[in-house]
Amino acid sequence: MGQFDGKIAVVTGGNAGIGLATAKRLAAHGAHVFITGRREAELDKAAAEIGNATAVAGDVSVAADVDRLYERVRERGDGLDVVFANAGINPLASLEELTEETHDAIFDVNVKGVFLTVRKALPLLNDGASIVLTGSTAGSGGAAGMSAYGASKAAVRAYARAWTSELAPRGIRVNVVSPGPVATPLWDTAFGDRAEEMITSVAAGIPARRPGDPGEVAAVVAFLASSQSSFVYGANVYVDGGLGQI
Repeated sequence: MGQFDGKIAVVTGGNAGIGLATAKRLAAHGAHVFITGRREAELDKAAAEIGNATAVAGDVSVAADVDRLYERVRERGDGLDVVFANAGINPLASLEELTEETHDAIFDVNVKGVFLTVRKALPLLNDGASIVLTGSTAGSGGAAGMSAYGASKAAVRAYARAWTSELAPRGIRVNVVSPGPVATPLWDTAFGDRAEEMITSVAAGIPARRPGDPGEVAAVVAFLASSQSSFVYGANVYVDGGLGQI
């Protein structure tokens, strides 16, 4: 039997990268996974790859889209056991280059999107459910060009602390997974043709001497989502090849 047999999970940003790897891992261990993302064609393709999955296209920063996602979960009738609030964006810009529009877009997806994803899940969450939020080493670092992104991930960390206190009476655990450099499409979006060069450069300065694989982060998310981490509340688990630890 899989450790998630009979469980229902939601993964935002589930069409690629860490979200897709996590959805695959949860489904492989028995969960039915609802995935959401803004690009419907990619989302449908991802659901086919995952197998035991339902794709619901939408933008986590839009309340009506999140409502539509959870209506599909509600229709299944089994409640909700795992929420992985993973969707995020990272447009690179120095302080001088950062526009109000870009700043707001980052916070809309990375902060408001996490809030809506978790807040609107509350009526469906079964007692003892697990919530995992995607943070980042940028949330405690100071990388140039990532001020708004880093601030958004610091906000996610703060959410996890407060929500841990608020939801603990129901046995609902909230934790954060904070990846370092991981080979995902987010790097392509941020750096374009220079993505491979940049990730190689960053990886050279960390103990692992390589970028992470999305599956390595997914393994930690699955641990935090499972009963194996039953005494882990409010933690921020770095999966960063040692980047933020030295």
